[in-house]
Amino acid sequence: MSKIRKSARGEDCTLRLFPHCNSNPETVVLCHLPSNAGLARKSPDWWGVYGCSNCHDVIDGRSKTDISKAEVERSKLRALYETQSKMREKGLIKE
Repeated sequence: MSKIRKSARGEDCTLRLFPHCNSNPETVVLCHLPSNAGLARKSPDWWGVYGCSNCHDVIDGRSKTDISKAEVERSKLRALYETQSKMREKGLIKE
């Protein structure tokens, strides 16, 4: 497991897709965002966000939601900014 994936442990969920978000740092993992990597291939770890298990299920399509697609996309972008800021603070990525 990479240092970036490990860095998600105990973090707050940056996706915060309410009412789905469980706000439980114990369930937070690195959620890879889609990229042009191709089918069945994950994007690089630096292209991921800290997300709780419930929010992760929403962005991966395992849970249905009434949240608009546009709002989910805005949340992903905000979460990417917040997660990468935390990764920079931890010295995991550079500007």
